[in-house]
Amino acid sequence: MYILGIYAAYPVCDGALMSATGTATATGLTDTGPGGARGRHPDGEWAVETHGLTKRFGDNVAVDGVELLVPRGCAFGYLGPNGAGKTTLIRVLLGLTHADSGTMSLLGYPVPRHRDRALARVGAIVDEPRFHGHLTGRQNLQILAAAREPAAKSRIDPALERVGIAQRANDKVSKYSMGMRQRLGVAACLLGDPQLLILDEPMNGLDPGGMLEMRDMILSLVAEGRTVVLSSHLLDEVERTCDAVAIVDRGKVIRQGPIAQLLAGSSFELQVECSDPERAINLCRTPPDTLPRLRQVPPGSRSAGMFALASKCPPPPPSPRRPTRGAANRHSWLNR
Repeated sequence: MYILGIYAAYPVCDGALMSATGTATATGLTDTGPGGARGRHPDGEWAVETHGLTKRFGDNVAVDGVELLVPRGCAFGYLGPNGAGKTTLIRVLLGLTHADSGTMSLLGYPVPRHRDRALARVGAIVDEPRFHGHLTGRQNLQILAAAREPAAKSRIDPALERVGIAQRANDKVSKYSMGMRQRLGVAACLLGDPQLLILDEPMNGLDPGGMLEMRDMILSLVAEGRTVVLSSHLLDEVERTCDAVAIVDRGKVIRQGPIAQLLAGSSFELQVECSDPERAINLCRTPPDTLPRLRQVPPGSRSAGMFALASKCPPPPPSPRRPTRGAANRHSWLNR
């Protein structure tokens, strides 16, 4: 597990805390694209921006020419099945592995050229969060804060309160549920007061109540003006949590944009099994103008004896969730 903080990634594995402050390099990776610098001013429009980003492992292309634009001040989902390259992309963005080609920037800073400046305001959890089980949640955060700037120590209590585990902060982590460990991981990210949080499969292993708590916490972080990028294979949770999404398959981004826009005009097909498909179709066609298009499944097919209803979904109603807030509206709960 990697918890990314100020200027470095701090792996916490097998009871040891290690510093990974080495410089990231990438064969074929450039910081500029056609026509000049890719990196924008730190107050630029995009929290994450990639162009043609590619990562190979031998003959396997894990990240295949990814074009990704993540707006500031929103919850952004990176949605795809297991093995689609979601975690690999996160590792490339954070400099934990090098890219083979392409350009990328975080918070307007080209990386890897200005990785130190970019990661100063980025918090990330890669893979399942793990901590020293024999220590308390507070003690784990104290270890991480000691490796950061002096102000990080003063953020421990607000971070624990912010993620809702202040009452359990003095319990050993070995007694935490998966949901509490996920929250402790987010608290560790908040020690650096990040503008951008990157969470790798934060819903994994959570029960429905834990998912709801994690979703509410992510939305509240976005309401403060932060940007949260989360990877997931759970379509329903991404739809409930995120403002925008990129859909990835086999390393390629195949669709991206606001969720409401992607849902508009989508279609579905429902297969219904019955003893007399022709009679069932005639019954369903009354009245004919209010029903979707019907067709009988061809005889002899694997689904013979069924009929299918196909329809286009109407555009979804406006989302009842809070409007996206820009970076200009961002305020820090740490300065209260």
